[in-house]
Amino acid sequence: MAGLDHEERFLFREEILALAAALTEGSALDNVEDLLVDLITSSHFDAEVVTLERSLQAMLGQRQGSTLVTALTAAPEVFDEVTELRLPAEVVDRLAGWRARFGLAIDNALSFLSNPDGIQGHNFTTQVAHADDRRTLQGRLTFVRYSNESEFFIADANVFLEVAAEVLDKLGTHISREDVDLESVTRLKEAVNLIERRTAPREEA
Repeated sequence: MAGLDHEERFLFREEILALAAALTEGSALDNVEDLLVDLITSSHFDAEVVTLERSLQAMLGQRQGSTLVTALTAAPEVFDEVTELRLPAEVVDRLAGWRARFGLAIDNALSFLSNPDGIQGHNFTTQVAHADDRRTLQGRLTFVRYSNESEFFIADANVFLEVAAEVLDKLGTHISREDVDLESVTRLKEAVNLIERRTAPREEA
């Protein structure tokens, strides 16, 4: 809490005390923890983290829900201040535990949604998936910095092909020999040939 003036410190204490009052019941603590576990293990984590604050507001109250999100993503020093408030031990332990288990992931996800280029160390891979009698491309995005858990995105193959064609069209008008890795061009040709073979009309016997 270093750097907070007297008024800010007073407001922080008031917010935390209101949150603690909403979490007095063991069932409230369990319900919040269940929500956080469901969120952090979801295959659509980044999409659902947007609704986290609203879900907590519905569960605990508008003011308390917002305070909890702030506490989850706050610096560790915040919990030194919380300890001084003589809150119920279970509430303090849960708050500290939630911050340790979920806080960094939630904070990074919110930062990523605000600035997708702000998180480094991610890998993207694709694989063909079969759903409802049609092929789709399933992308797996892994954010190494916070949980190393995979995020899954599924779209029709045609969507990816249209994006690739659009990018190549744009590149083609500006690219020069110095910009090109011949091995990459060869791979592109092979990929197009493969797509043409796989999608060519079958000859009737």
